[in-house]
Amino acid sequence: MVNSDQRRRQLAREKFERQQQRREAARKKAKRRNAIIAAALAVVVAAGAAAYASVGLSDGDSKSEAGAEATPSAPPSPSPSPTESSAPEPKMTVDKTAKYTMALKTNEGDISIAMDAAKTPHTVNSFKALADKGYFDGTKCHRLTTEGIFVLQCGDPKGDGSGGPGYTIPDENLTALGKAAGDGTVTFKAGTVAMANTGQPHTGGSQFFLVYKDTKLPPTYTPFGTMDADGLKAVKAVAAGGVAGGAGDGAPKKAVTVEKGTVDKA
Repeated sequence: MVNSDQRRRQLAREKFERQQQRREAARKKAKRRNAIIAAALAVVVAAGAAAYASVGLSDGDSKSEAGAEATPSAPPSPSPSPTESSAPEPKMTVDKTAKYTMALKTNEGDISIAMDAAKTPHTVNSFKALADKGYFDGTKCHRLTTEGIFVLQCGDPKGDGSGGPGYTIPDENLTALGKAAGDGTVTFKAGTVAMANTGQPHTGGSQFFLVYKDTKLPPTYTPFGTMDADGLKAVKAVAAGGVAGGAGDGAPKKAVTVEKGTVDKA
C-alpha cells in the first residue's frame, strides 16, 4: 500500500515529468519556428539579390537609378526607371480590346513588336502616346548586357539611362511568365519585350528592354510585347558585337539608334 509520503513524491515526479515534456515541446516548437523564419529570410535575401541584380533595367529619371545603371552589379539586370513624376499619365485612348504593333526602325535593322492592349492597356497606351509625338525618334539603345542577363535596353531620350517621360505607369501582366521559382525568378524568353523600372512597383516610364536570349529575372518587369523573328535576329547581331570596351554590361559596340518609332493598330 502506498503511504502519503510516497504518494506525494509520485505526484511531484509526475508533475516534474509533465513540466519537462511541456518544456521540450516548447523548445521543439521554437526550433521549428526559427527554422521557418530563417528559411523565409533566406528566400527574401535571395529574391533581394536577384532584384538588385535586375534593377540594372532602369528607366531613369532619378539620380540614384542612373548611378545603379552606370555601375551594375553582377549578375546584371534591367535598369531603373523614373521615380519623379511631374506629368500625368497620358489619357487612355487606345482600344483595350485590340492588338497593336510597335515598329522600331533602327540603323541595325527593323524591329516589330506585337502588343496586346487587353493585357497591358496602360503600357500600350503610353507607348502609343509617346510614339505619336516622335518621342523615340533619334534615340539610342544605350545599354547592352551579355553576362547574367541578355538584354538590349532602349527608350531613353537622353541616351544614358537617366531619361524618361516625366510620368510613371502601373505594372501590368506580371503573372504572364508563370510562378516564380525557388530563387524568386521567372524566365523572360528570348523575344520578350518588357518595361524597365526603378526596382519599385509601378515606376515604369519610357525605357524598355529587348530580351535576345532566355533570361531569369524577378517577375517585377511588365512583359508587354514580343519581337518578330527579324527583330530578334537584329538584336542578336548587336549582342554578338559585344559591349564597348569589352565589358559584359554597357553601351553596345554596335551603336543602335532608333531612327523612327511608331505604334499602330495591328
